[in-house]
Amino acid sequence: MDQDMDKTPDFSPAGRFLIMAGALVVLVAGLRAASYLVTPFLLSIFIAVLAASPLRVLRRLGLPRWAAMLVIAGVLTGVGLVVGTLFSDSLNTFNQRLPSYQTRLLSTASDLQDWVESHGLELPDNAMSSLIDPPRVMGLMRAMVSGFSTILANALLVMVTVIFILLEADGLPNKVRLALRTPEESIDQAQQVMRAINRYMALKASTSLLTGVLVWILLTIIGVDFAPMWGTIAFLLNFVPTIGSFIATVPAVLLALVQIDLGAAFMTSIGFAAINLTIGNFVEPKIMGRGVGLSTLVVFLSLVFWGYVLGVGGMFLSVPLTMALKIALSANPQTRPIAILLGPENQAAAAGDAHGSAEDSLWVEPAQSLDSGR
Repeated sequence: MDQDMDKTPDFSPAGRFLIMAGALVVLVAGLRAASYLVTPFLLSIFIAVLAASPLRVLRRLGLPRWAAMLVIAGVLTGVGLVVGTLFSDSLNTFNQRLPSYQTRLLSTASDLQDWVESHGLELPDNAMSSLIDPPRVMGLMRAMVSGFSTILANALLVMVTVIFILLEADGLPNKVRLALRTPEESIDQAQQVMRAINRYMALKASTSLLTGVLVWILLTIIGVDFAPMWGTIAFLLNFVPTIGSFIATVPAVLLALVQIDLGAAFMTSIGFAAINLTIGNFVEPKIMGRGVGLSTLVVFLSLVFWGYVLGVGGMFLSVPLTMALKIALSANPQTRPIAILLGPENQAAAAGDAHGSAEDSLWVEPAQSLDSGR
């Protein structure tokens, strides 16, 4: 009787699948409900992973731990203050100039309607003004800038969390060794995740910085207001795969149209397209080499999924999170097929070749043993 009670229930494959699917649904729902807490914490982890390398360099140069931490904290604080001040000042100036922007947009809409009617197409009165709707366009631009300001408002919480993570980093391997039954395997897997994320984030930050600087220079040459802010937004949105560069283009083009004229808006859109195509198609593949280890479809789906679960922050972290998930899945033989599906075609082909050679070895080794027996 006791032996029957001690037995672990044995579920069929369909039962196990349903249990795992139910657990996944509960996990996703929980993450989405707690996204306002989870997102800053995840962002802190990724920033800490990036900051760990400079921290180690400072330690090797002979700085004590507290001094190295002070330098890292000072740099993070300085960057946060500069970016926060930039957005705050730009938003205040934008609000002051908003009436003139709306007037200019109405004038542009009227000129556009006159141009259309001059080519023989009759339109109702104020058709273009109703279509463009200046208050809605200006409200959209202001909401976008305010949204970035809200994200930056959580920077203090993120920075403090980063510092505490870095303080705990040295003792974490010992804690893992004491807590887990297979600590070395878990530590190796964690180090693999950290190396992959560190490499991706560092290279992506480099290309994003180049994008932001080029956008800043472009808009300064054209004469668009708030060029430093738009460059910063282009830098940040370049971390969002697939659609980030397009989102960064829209408000700058609208402001060029409102502030200057249609020609400036056209030059701005062409300049953005040239920058994004050059960096996205030539610079990033050149410096990233083998890429992020994810297929293009998976990158897009991860953007949609993590954006749904964690909001805007999840869109920024979609690629690193999916990379970490892929590495974790590849470490387990039962979930390795899922990791292969997440990767690009060349990795799947390599895995198939390795699997085929392993099967061939099962036939070769017995034959060799028979030959040696003879």
